[in-house]
Amino acid sequence: MQHFENIPVIRYEGPTSKNPLAFKFYDPARVVMGKPMREHLPFAMAWWHNLCAAGTDMFGRDTADKSFGAEKGTMEHAKAKVDAGFAFMQKLGIRYFCFHDVDLVPEADDIKETNRRLDEISDYILEKMQGTDIRCLWGTANMFSNPRYMNGAGSTNSAEVFCFAAAQIKKALDLTVKLGGRGYVFWGGREGYETLLNTDVKFEQENIANLMHMAVDYGRSIGFTGDFYIEPKPKEPMKHQYDFDAATAIGFLRQYGLDKDFKLNIEANHATLAGHTFQHDLRISAINGMLGSIDANQGDLLLGWDTDEFPFNVYDATMCMYEVLKNGGLTGGFNFDSKTRRPSNTDEDMFHAYILGMDTFALGLLKAAALIEDGRLDAFLAERYASFRTGVGAKIRKHETTLLELSAIAEQMGAPALPSSGRQEYLESVVNSILFG
Repeated sequence: MQHFENIPVIRYEGPTSKNPLAFKFYDPARVVMGKPMREHLPFAMAWWHNLCAAGTDMFGRDTADKSFGAEKGTMEHAKAKVDAGFAFMQKLGIRYFCFHDVDLVPEADDIKETNRRLDEISDYILEKMQGTDIRCLWGTANMFSNPRYMNGAGSTNSAEVFCFAAAQIKKALDLTVKLGGRGYVFWGGREGYETLLNTDVKFEQENIANLMHMAVDYGRSIGFTGDFYIEPKPKEPMKHQYDFDAATAIGFLRQYGLDKDFKLNIEANHATLAGHTFQHDLRISAINGMLGSIDANQGDLLLGWDTDEFPFNVYDATMCMYEVLKNGGLTGGFNFDSKTRRPSNTDEDMFHAYILGMDTFALGLLKAAALIEDGRLDAFLAERYASFRTGVGAKIRKHETTLLELSAIAEQMGAPALPSSGRQEYLESVVNSILFG
């Protein structure tokens, strides 16, 4: 069956175009700071939202038809999703996809049957990849939907569930390597707790780390050379999740000796749920050498949960791309962990959503590059910390002084002058002038 026959190949037409099925800012061949836009922005399709999510929410059932002409819950449907996914990516020029294991096939009662289905569908995906430049960005295992994971996977109180989680990870790693994935993600959606009254936090975190170490050992043994990722999220579905934000996840990785193999997959909506900006978690990851990949979406601050909206906020996208450019790029890519709104239920809406997201990040890239090339932000930052370039400031930075020496200097100089102005309002006006000038 042919999919999306009424949708043309999406091409760049420029900012003045009124064509809803054309890019206004994403021009894959345009060179920005020495690289084509497509290399700055390795976009990926999220299998789960784009091919599986049909508009169901906690108050109502599906509004969109994601059957793609096949009976749901069958292998025919699994293959129809593959066909639709590749047709979708080719029309948009998207070169990567991301998946959970049970996005690909219906989960059977017997894991051996589920694995057989995964072998069958991954063979089919490999066939579809032939003759295209479409590849797997990263894979992962869904260890949060099934009731067995009510208390988490690594954090479970059941050794049997822990074994099952290990088996799922093993198979998901096999698939990731088979499909040439650049990364493997742990999203600990239920790795956390509801109350400390029934929780041994130390025990659970040690078990999570143990499971991750086993995953690293197995992945390296089968030739996986990419990065493992943790995707931080503070809450939902668990009240307290162990990977709260970038800083917490980095601390966990270092505490348990996982920091050499892991980086972070930062999601915009998760950062804001943690009370941060998207830019904050990107910066914390980057300065620790752990900015790996990005889930490109945004949340609705009026709702306060993980709404997974397609990104349209150009300011946030600019600040994101500023961090990415300053980091020298990503080892991963930009996965649209985003879903159309419940009333946006047509095939055209799927394309409109991706065009919106890709254009938003393309415009963010252009504006971030302009900010860097403008130079005023960097110049101000260098001047703000100028007192640490010479004299006692330089000695402090070089670790060449002591508390005794600094105390003596302080006594001689008396009360220090106030630090120089932070000029926040001026800097924000610089950003506005680049974005809208």
